[in-house]
Amino acid sequence: MTAMGQRMFVAIKPSEEAVADLAAFLEPRSQHPWIDPRQWHLTLAFLPSVPEHREEELAEALAERLLRLAPLRLRLAGAGAFPDPFHAAVLWMDVRGDLDGLAATAQAVRRTSNHVGATPDGQAFRPHLTVSRLRRPQQETRWVEVLQTYAGPEWVADEVELIASHLQPGGRGRPRHETVSVAELADREDTDGSTW
Repeated sequence: MTAMGQRMFVAIKPSEEAVADLAAFLEPRSQHPWIDPRQWHLTLAFLPSVPEHREEELAEALAERLLRLAPLRLRLAGAGAFPDPFHAAVLWMDVRGDLDGLAATAQAVRRTSNHVGATPDGQAFRPHLTVSRLRRPQQETRWVEVLQTYAGPEWVADEVELIASHLQPGGRGRPRHETVSVAELADREDTDGSTW
């Protein structure tokens, strides 16, 4: 039986100011099961099974590739639900700002990950920040309407994190997240001419 690799994802974390602002908006509404703000992130790629011997190579490849991309101006504003507000399993905040740059960054992350053998899950990239996961699908139209009134501060995203997701024993509780490496978005010249 082949051993499973490490669950990982590549993400952008909002600035401390952006996190504090959204947390302050949600705090008076604590009757809802919000995700811990320390786990908030914008997923660029989910990597369900990264072989252990590929982790270091992946971190190095991401660092090299992302140096060529520019930092992004982003903000959280508006909201929605997956799959929809009438059968919601997830509530999320929308992302505004440099969406073309964000999509290009996600594409670069996915291609780089695939190139080193850390295959992404194949889901289409849809920028969002998950703020609530519900135990069972339910109507959440009122909460979506509340969240849609939110508009947070802009921040400059200049780092991308490679994060290991450790499942809790028995599958209970939220996974524990561990940042493995950080890659800069620095808009530097490509020095070796390689493209993925």
